[in-house]
Amino acid sequence: MSRNALLTDYLKTRRSVPFPLMAEPGPDAATLAEMLEIAARVPDHGKLAPWRFLIIDRAAGAKLADRLEMLVREKDPEADAKRIEMERGRFTRAPVCVAVISRAGPHVKIPEWEQVLSAGAVCLNLLHAAVGFGFGGNWVTEWCAYDRRFLDSLGLAPDEKLAGFVHLGAPTAKAEDRVRPDMAAITSRLEI
Repeated sequence: MSRNALLTDYLKTRRSVPFPLMAEPGPDAATLAEMLEIAARVPDHGKLAPWRFLIIDRAAGAKLADRLEMLVREKDPEADAKRIEMERGRFTRAPVCVAVISRAGPHVKIPEWEQVLSAGAVCLNLLHAAVGFGFGGNWVTEWCAYDRRFLDSLGLAPDEKLAGFVHLGAPTAKAEDRVRPDMAAITSRLEI
């Protein structure tokens, strides 16, 4: 199969790796650095780099467990043991998690929306880079990405937001595909 055919096949079948199918090893520091370089090669009108990366390895993820439990118990004092256990393991589900932080803000020439889209493109490029290095990835936000107290505890500035948590690890099996949109239902052609 030609290189172009391999790439096309990958793009046609791209799928996030569910957490139960992700295991050790994760990318080492040098590989992760290369993956982040690839992730950063996205459209970036004005060369603002309106995003940054925060690496959360499993050890750091385990230390976040107490913070997450505290926040959940404050929001939901009736949270059961299963929910608490899930929250405590949120950042240890994969060997490495990269928080992609959006630094989008007012600019004299570059609309804020374009900056936000650039941060989203970084998340997707990181998923592509993971596959290129033989890993799998899963891009999620979940409730904690919108909890200001949690974001503050990660060191985000008041004007920064979370574009996503990209979890990375070795896939243990191929993920089943999910139902995809009907292209005819979501595609039209401008007729003038």
